[in-house]
Amino acid sequence: MCNLYQIKSSQTEIADFFDAIAQDFGSNAADEVYPGYPAAVLAEGKVRPMVWGSPLQRKGAKGQPLKPKPVNNARTDKLKSFFWRDSFENRRCLIPVSRFAEAEGEKGKMTRTWFSMPGEPLFAVAGIWRNSDEWGEASSMIMTEANAQVAPVHNRMPVIVTREKWTPWLTGTPHEAFDLCTPFAGELQIDRTDDPWFRRRS
Repeated sequence: MCNLYQIKSSQTEIADFFDAIAQDFGSNAADEVYPGYPAAVLAEGKVRPMVWGSPLQRKGAKGQPLKPKPVNNARTDKLKSFFWRDSFENRRCLIPVSRFAEAEGEKGKMTRTWFSMPGEPLFAVAGIWRNSDEWGEASSMIMTEANAQVAPVHNRMPVIVTREKWTPWLTGTPHEAFDLCTPFAGELQIDRTDDPWFRRRS
């Protein structure tokens, strides 16, 4: 599943893309987004920063509390589960993405393969969000089965929401929104690189 994506547009450009108000981020966000890091999200008519990943409480072998794990992806077949249901039914959002990455290659030598929209600096991915005591507002991407282009690299991909489907995703009924959680039917640009999947985060 997606554990890395890029946003190569400014906060103002993202707000213009969604025709929305941009909340003051306080500082520039990094263009590479990893689980547990903040990034721009469109929710309730505003572009605002949210941590990528809903916090999942964990305990150590002796029952001691551990640092929460950011659960950054929500599978479509799990949206009715206790962990995701309330967010899916009441707090859907759109996550702007320039391109998303999947790891490709043999274990220990995996490289980054990027997927983007041909000729477009941004596209929108379906998301859900919640308020958390640990990190404040946090979002997760919705994942569905991979289309024919992504399938050779990974069996799942983010739900890409085209412009005409933004409103049904954000304000439609849960049933209407669920019907949008399908593999992308259009063409994606694929960029296979020699960049190692694991590298130091900036």
